[in-house]
Amino acid sequence: MRELVGKTAFVTGGAGGIGLALGRAFARAGMKVMLADIEADALQAAVKGLREISPDVSGIICDVADAASVERAAQAAFDAFGKVHVVCNNAGVAAGGGIDHISLDNWRWVIDVNLMGVVHGIKSFLPHIRAHGEGGHIVNTASMAGMQTGLGFSPYGASKFAVVSMSEGLSHQLKPHGIGVSVLCPSYVRTRIGESGRNRQERYGPTQPLDPASPAAALVADLARNIDAGLEPDAVAARVLAAIRQDDLYIFTHPESRAEVEPRFAAILAAMDRVSPP
Repeated sequence: MRELVGKTAFVTGGAGGIGLALGRAFARAGMKVMLADIEADALQAAVKGLREISPDVSGIICDVADAASVERAAQAAFDAFGKVHVVCNNAGVAAGGGIDHISLDNWRWVIDVNLMGVVHGIKSFLPHIRAHGEGGHIVNTASMAGMQTGLGFSPYGASKFAVVSMSEGLSHQLKPHGIGVSVLCPSYVRTRIGESGRNRQERYGPTQPLDPASPAAALVADLARNIDAGLEPDAVAARVLAAIRQDDLYIFTHPESRAEVEPRFAAILAAMDRVSPP
């Protein structure tokens, strides 16, 4: 999609971080924007801020882990702006854990938001985009954690690997329909994902504090330091905008991350070589 002016974008997790930056980039590009988020006050502030750029900005409360909530948000976008062309399944959460304390509530929460939230977005918008026939683009937010195993045994890493796989498959299936797909795989970005427990739905139970002496707590502290020193969300949004226009499948933001994925790729190729015919 090279021409974005006058088109409509829908962004989940749109009240802050990468989602808000995407909304800002789309508004500046002349698009209509619907922000969706579970956090009401932050959403209201985000919409107010973007309306200083464009009057064609609206917001809708949405719990991406709830398929019916995403359906309602999609309908609100159709009612407000008619056709939707760009869908950013961006909402995401993170929870501590690891091999010392395997919390099933954490796994269900992270998988429901990070993975099923993407599925719900695709289910709600893809038939609409195919029906209007004007083309479109779907952006699914994964992470470098979906390309390498630095987080170990974690629901976050598992969910992001799944989003990468799903996006790759979706891209092949939608290309003949003139619909592009991108998977966003940033490394550290200055967002509030470390505080995502503030929006944890009651059905997943309370957030359990980590043992300060545990390896998981040390990992979380290290991640928090890296996030604080991370890339600005607006820089990520600029990469996404370029990728939509160029129809790029993979969106990377940190060139230094190449060194993180090379050992995994090398190990996979080496294992394949061991079963190759002589």
